[in-house]
Parts: sequence; structure tokens; C-alpha cells
Amino acid sequence: MVSKSKKSWREKLNNDHGLPKVEIINGKMSRRWGTGTVVIPAPREVDEIMRKVPKGKLITINDIRAILARRHGATIGCPITTGIFAWVAAHAAMEALAEGEKDITPYWRTLKTGGYLNEKYPGGVEDQAKKLQEEGHNIEPGKGKKPPKVKDFELRLITSIDK
Repeated sequence: MVSKSKKSWREKLNNDHGLPKVEIINGKMSRRWGTGTVVIPAPREVDEIMRKVPKGKLITINDIRAILARRHGATIGCPITTGIFAWVAAHAAMEALAEGEKDITPYWRTLKTGGYLNEKYPGGVEDQAKKLQEEGHNIEPGKGKKPPKVKDFELRLITSIDK
């Protein structure tokens, strides 16, 4: 039996799966998200927004979702795929770095809602915290099950990206 070779993170990032697409929110989705339309972004769109966050600045997944919704004329950006594609972009960046590339997506500047660090990024919250501290951000320790967060993250957020 021949097994398929596992796709690299960069292959996953560059596979658009027919995305982006805008769909009407209905059924189970409407109980959670309300009414209107949802954009399901392409992985590269999420990566492209993450790449444009300059040193010293931050963005949250919700800000990325809002940018995507505006860009596609949708009510909301899909929280599930946006989060997954940010995770894929982070791992693709580390894969590129391991292969000697210097210009990688600064994934560590993308935070979860509330300014929290993302434990699913390469190296976990420890690595993300280190990279953010190197850029001048202060990190508050996690409390209970909550991960660490960037202190006063709101002061450094960007909420729009030039296309």
C-alpha cells in the first residue's frame, strides 16, 4: 500500500480549496452568528493580512475577520477558518524559516481575542511571548486556564490593512 506524503504547511497555505466564498448565514450558524453573510477566507488572505502587521503593532483574529468581512462585503468573517488559517500561516512561516527564508509572516503579532497569546502557534505561548517581548511588548502571565496576554494590547492594535 502506498501512502500519500503529508502536505507541508506551505502547501496547505497555498491550497485555496475554492475559497474565498461568501455564504448566507442560516440553520445552526444563525443561532450563533445571527443573520447576514459570512466570508470563508482563503488561507493566503489570512496570511497576507498577518504579513502586513508592522513591528511594534498587533492584530487580533477578530480584527482579521472584520477586515475580511469588509473586503468581501460580508456581515462577518468566519471565526473557525480564520483561526485555522492563522495557525497554518504560523507553521508555514516556521517551515520557511527552517529552510533559510528570512522574510516570514510575523505570526506572533496576531493575538487571540482579548490580547491572549496563542498556545497553538509554533513553540507555544513561551515562544510567542519571547518574540513579542523582543519587539517591546509587555506580557501578563496567564490566570487559571487563560493563557498569557499582551499588557495594554489595545494601544498597539491595527484594525485595517491596505490591500
